[in-house]
Amino acid sequence: MKEFPLWQEVQADLEAVEAELLRQVEAPDPILTQAARHLVQAGGKRLRPAFAILAAKCCGAPREQILPLAVALEMIHMATLVHDDVIDASPVRRGRPTVWARWGKELSLHTGDYLFARALLLVAAYDDPRIPSILASTSVKMVQGELYQLAGAFDIGVTLRDYLKRIYRKTALLIAASCQLGAIAAGASDNLIGSLYRYGRNLGMAFQITDDVLDMAAEPEKLGKPIGSDLRQGVITLPAIYALRFSPKKQKLACLLAKRDKTSMEIQEVIDLIKNCGGIDYSLGLAERYLAKARQHVLALPPGRARDILVGLTYFVRTRGI
Repeated sequence: MKEFPLWQEVQADLEAVEAELLRQVEAPDPILTQAARHLVQAGGKRLRPAFAILAAKCCGAPREQILPLAVALEMIHMATLVHDDVIDASPVRRGRPTVWARWGKELSLHTGDYLFARALLLVAAYDDPRIPSILASTSVKMVQGELYQLAGAFDIGVTLRDYLKRIYRKTALLIAASCQLGAIAAGASDNLIGSLYRYGRNLGMAFQITDDVLDMAAEPEKLGKPIGSDLRQGVITLPAIYALRFSPKKQKLACLLAKRDKTSMEIQEVIDLIKNCGGIDYSLGLAERYLAKARQHVLALPPGRARDILVGLTYFVRTRGI
């Protein structure tokens, strides 16, 4: 997010989140602490806490009021990453060895579970019962999204509806909940809470669609992992779904996508087929429609710098890394 000019305005807030994250992941077991700290120090955009803080600022609340919630949201996100890496047997994330690669499956699962539990303890401090309820419900649906992805691996029959349902649960839901919960913790009105939730949902959908495009179109150095990682794992994303319908070589594409052990040359061939039939352009167009909806909802909020940043993000998401 360094490329986004307005992001520097939340740097002090995110530094506070980072310091509190490192404090909260301390565990009675030194190896568990080491694994959790490794995960925190791997970095990340810290989008979920940033959205919660910005939402709260739109509603007039200071950072201190939102900090425990912001940290809890990032811990839940980190827990899902640890579990994803175990499922995918991913050796690297953000250019560093994963917890799975360094400490193995069992400790990785314990680390993820610990982060979930710590997150729930943090939000238990809030008086509003909606906060732990929404966070628990969101966590359940995120697991469902992961199961949908596992069930759909290498399945060339995956539809657009299947895909949108999956990315809503896997990605958009936590971003939407971050905005929603930031507003709730700030004591905002139901109208403001609803607008921020819808903003987060639409921005989250666009964010995941552009992520799926980046997996095929970005430079590996910028991506932080090999290009075509989704294709290797059998994850059929929007560009591929479009190409399976409209490519003049759809039969060849279907055979390649369904193949479980693809060579690097076959991965590149799949990407070329998808690009040549307009799969990337179609996906970016759909992302832009979601971003336009997000922009519409956020403009209903009171004017201010926090709102300016949220609006600016709707333009940045579309162009990042592409």
